[in-house]
Amino acid sequence: MDQAQQPKKILIVEDEADIRLILCVYLQYAGFVVQAAAHGQEAIAMIAEFKPHLIVLDLMMQPITGWEVLDWLRANQLTPPLPVIILTALSDIKEQVHGFEEGAIEYMAKPAQPSKVLERIRAILSLSPEQRLLLQQEQMEQKRSILEQLYAPRPDEFWN
Repeated sequence: MDQAQQPKKILIVEDEADIRLILCVYLQYAGFVVQAAAHGQEAIAMIAEFKPHLIVLDLMMQPITGWEVLDWLRANQLTPPLPVIILTALSDIKEQVHGFEEGAIEYMAKPAQPSKVLERIRAILSLSPEQRLLLQQEQMEQKRSILEQLYAPRPDEFWN
């Protein structure tokens, strides 16, 4: 079986056991090979051996956060870059921009339906590394534009 036909490997990094279990079962049923980590420290230890094709990453975990996992991935410059979908309760637009700046390709707010997570995983894995980079840059620019619009001074604000 060549590499293109082998099941893709997904690493779920989520500290909430129920969410972790649901995602694992759902993605395994969809044909993926799935491993899970309860926090960033476990995830970093698993990446080299498991060699995932994609990571679904929560941000708010201890002892190592999802932000620190993103820093580790960037510092270790995996080639091609490992696509990361952030799945978190942090939904502020500033957090989203930061997530894309740190290298995430997608940012999803909890609660998210497993079917939507699966849909995004399939879409991202169908892209070439170059297409993934373009998608990540487009997402980041779109969120930055929204952020700029939200915080741009309006002419009538100066006169009231």
